[in-house]
Amino acid sequence: MAAAALSEIKMGSAAERRTFEMIDDEDEQARQDLVKYGNENDKRDMARMGKIQEMRRNFKSLTVLGFCAIVMCSWESLLSTASLALTNGGSAGLIYTWLIAWAGFNAVYASMAEMASVAPTTGGQYHWAILSYVVGWLGVLGWQTLVTSIAFQAGTEIQGLLALNYDGYVFERWHGTMFVVAIILFALFFNTLLASRLNLVEGAILVVHIFGFFCMLVPLWVLSPRTPSSIVWTEFHDGGWNNTGLATLIGLITSVLPLLGADASVHMAEEVQDAAQTLPKSMMWSINLNGLMGWLTAITFCYCIGDLEQVLKTKTGYPFIQVLFNVTESYQATNFLTSVVLLMNTFSCVTIMAGASRQMFAFGRDKGLPCSGWLSQVHPRLGVPVNAVVLSAVISTLLSLINIGSTVAFNSLVSLGSGTLMISYIVCIGCFAWRRCQGGPEALPPAKWSLGAWALPVNVIAICYLLLVFIIAFFPSVPLPALRAQSMNWSSVILTMVVVWAMAYYFIWSRHVYQGPVKFVQKLGDAPDLSRGSQQSRTL
Repeated sequence: MAAAALSEIKMGSAAERRTFEMIDDEDEQARQDLVKYGNENDKRDMARMGKIQEMRRNFKSLTVLGFCAIVMCSWESLLSTASLALTNGGSAGLIYTWLIAWAGFNAVYASMAEMASVAPTTGGQYHWAILSYVVGWLGVLGWQTLVTSIAFQAGTEIQGLLALNYDGYVFERWHGTMFVVAIILFALFFNTLLASRLNLVEGAILVVHIFGFFCMLVPLWVLSPRTPSSIVWTEFHDGGWNNTGLATLIGLITSVLPLLGADASVHMAEEVQDAAQTLPKSMMWSINLNGLMGWLTAITFCYCIGDLEQVLKTKTGYPFIQVLFNVTESYQATNFLTSVVLLMNTFSCVTIMAGASRQMFAFGRDKGLPCSGWLSQVHPRLGVPVNAVVLSAVISTLLSLINIGSTVAFNSLVSLGSGTLMISYIVCIGCFAWRRCQGGPEALPPAKWSLGAWALPVNVIAICYLLLVFIIAFFPSVPLPALRAQSMNWSSVILTMVVVWAMAYYFIWSRHVYQGPVKFVQKLGDAPDLSRGSQQSRTL
């Protein structure tokens, strides 16, 4: 009897173990399916847009927030670009224009967040406009210049540390360019061989982003002598323009660049779980988190500047490095604090390259670029568009070489990046606003994240702000009579050349193969399941 009972107990235990193992296997399979295909909402959205799920959905809410925040790198980029605002606008101009940029981008990203909820796909804003072909080209161009721009900041900050620590060091443009290329190659390595760990790194770097903020500001609060509030909050600098208001507006670009790029997360939409809900929230959290941190940094920095003329003429090339050294009077402390900014800018380059390559991949997938078939390939093992990543790195490297010949020409490329992205945002938001005016709320697909009755006013505010920034982006950095050919902002000429080339390519070739993403979008409930790359999906 006892033996029989013991045997039954053992058999029952074995059956229970098998049951638990089957449950564990099912849970593991469910987790793998979630990463590979997303949840039911993701599958439905991809099917509705006629897209095949090719990349793994590794990103969740926190890691997407980290992605957005690191693309922007607000307080770090503010310190890196502060010299333009201090020259054109002064300390008061920097503080107030930051508030303008923060409010303006809130309207912009709120509008784009709603669009992302309607069409959560890697193409980003070019999937939201009738003029999708032109917007696609502008988006590709803008994001490529942003990769080079942030790599330039990181590379030349290394030069700044060399100039600070070694009196005999001589600044050479080609030195900085070599550092820029090294940063780009690091970003390439990370976005290919370590791409599967990118989501984990974004979460870790977000922590560094926040704690580094306090590491930077606390020493300034404690150690620095204070500039009088009457100077910080009321003293403007006209930069030779003989018009303080115009000079301050030109300095607005300093506040635009650090707050640019929250929409980069949209280009990762096909790698985000529950993208239609997660992307809008991450965009709004990132703009407000970075906006607050940047504004506090601007105020703190302006209180700690001291002699503005001496800081602007620093041999390091970066006023914030000189301010840190003046405050701490320590090479070690200055090196450490600057290295935090350098680290964040480096990983911002990694993140921006990820977004830029996905934009290129998506536009290539819709046959809007030369070599579209090659660009739209996803590596079977790495699960990322390696070809698009490599081409993005090559283009950024070639753009960085311009700095060897002329820093002014290179700075024109930076302005070009801002200008092109502003146009793409204007077209997309304008199309949505126009559709609302023509057909009312029901004229647009439903969004899980909606602005409701505030949508049209927010869209109008966003367009007005973007038009202002677009105009300012093409202004030269110095006024007459100092303006010469070598100090001219040539970004408007470059933009015209790119648009002419894009349209020529369209009429010669693309119009025969490119239909635009709207052609693939189906009504809710009419879309087939494309999540597993069915044959049906390939014939759409």
